[in-house]
Amino acid sequence: MSRFSRQSGVYLHPTALPGRHGIGSIGEPAKQFVDAAADAGQSLWQLCPLSPVAEVHGFSPYQAYSAFALEPLLIDLDDLVDRGLLNESDVAADRSFPDERVDYEAVREFKNPLLREAYDRFEAEEPEDVASAFAAFRERVDWLDNYALFRALKDHFGDVAWTDWPDPIRSREPGAMAEYREELADEIRFRKFCQFLAIDQWDELHEYAAERGIDIVGDLPIYVAQDSADVWANPELFELDESGEPALISGVPADANNPAQEWGMPVYDWDAVVDEEYEWWLDRVEWQLELSDLIRIDHFRGFDEYYAIPADADPSGGRWHEGPGLEFFERLESELGELPVIAEDIGFINESVEQLRRDVDAPGMKVLQYADWCSEDHIYLPHTYDEDTVAYPGTHDTNTVRGWYESLSEEHRDCLHYYLGADGEEINWELIAAAWHSDSVLSVVPVQDLFDLGEWARFNAPGTAEDNWEWRCTADQLEAFPVDRLRELTDDAGRIE
Repeated sequence: MSRFSRQSGVYLHPTALPGRHGIGSIGEPAKQFVDAAADAGQSLWQLCPLSPVAEVHGFSPYQAYSAFALEPLLIDLDDLVDRGLLNESDVAADRSFPDERVDYEAVREFKNPLLREAYDRFEAEEPEDVASAFAAFRERVDWLDNYALFRALKDHFGDVAWTDWPDPIRSREPGAMAEYREELADEIRFRKFCQFLAIDQWDELHEYAAERGIDIVGDLPIYVAQDSADVWANPELFELDESGEPALISGVPADANNPAQEWGMPVYDWDAVVDEEYEWWLDRVEWQLELSDLIRIDHFRGFDEYYAIPADADPSGGRWHEGPGLEFFERLESELGELPVIAEDIGFINESVEQLRRDVDAPGMKVLQYADWCSEDHIYLPHTYDEDTVAYPGTHDTNTVRGWYESLSEEHRDCLHYYLGADGEEINWELIAAAWHSDSVLSVVPVQDLFDLGEWARFNAPGTAEDNWEWRCTADQLEAFPVDRLRELTDDAGRIE
């Protein structure tokens, strides 16, 4: 594992940060979190995709309008006040937002008009520093035109899917593209401006984290949403029917930890991807490496074999197909250099997938909650972890440690207690310690488990559509971040350089 040193970190998506505007942002609370993690001896901050989310998909960052763009709701309004684009009176919330969850609709109703106001003021006053930075951003980002036009068209057509747009623009006929670029010019520019603000703030936060010795672990889902700028702009790269709808849909059959899932996203036409020499993927990974220092590749198995479900079938009607394999990663490395990636290799993993992971030199994931504690050498028991793994007490897709522990049978609790040599009273710290002291080169804990929160604080339950992605850390919790205890454990486990 030459690519990584022995490190540890915390899992926290920015939406879950505290703040007075109903949702976490990439502003001051994010820097407070970075400071707390750094003071606690951590060197990794892992998060979910920063992508723009859709209500129709339950605000999941894994089914987004773009694989490149950032969610505008993450923009920090206080920073816009500092830039002179808003007044303090504009952003003083005159409504009460819940502290422990995100009400996405309420947040959108509050923040979107303010983002429009900031844009209108920018257009009216054209402050030189912001204008020059905005111009440089538009030159830097080549995916921006398609994304901004897509979002402007979504708004123009009442938010219906692109497959329901009039045919000339649905199929991107040049004349229609030129016509709508002119007609929707102001909305397109507004969408670009929001991306400029979000990415400019993220770049500053990323730099701040680097100064504190924190590497960002970004998340790259293998698939993209059907109703996205990516599929609309590149339909030839996906398995679609004549109307642009998915002919084959991504998903997975049931496994020991999760029910069968149909994700609704189209699978790739890998022959077409190869024919264009992986250019779209190269652009995507290169951009992700600008946003983060390491990349967790979600559903790594899909590059070895992918499960495709016919559009008219349920998840059990799918079958496995051969993926692009090692050639894909060799192409990326030939253009982008060494890839610092983590492989999400959970569920239906066979020797072929493991060999691909080793060939790529990507540590796999080990989740302590998936262990059979009554078994002697189960693959998720921490004493079995090889160095080329990442140890997690839980992830964004599991219950919290406390919630999981309370759901165990008495027999499994007894086995767990025996294995850990503990009574379970501080089960969160007992599992964190087991992950930290394992041989895994990296270890990461969701922030909920640092505070021993129950099932109510779970971030996502795969296969469900409601109440996900909403949990937030409160300001009091962030203030009470267990700096000393986590640092002592991290030092004792040899994870501080």
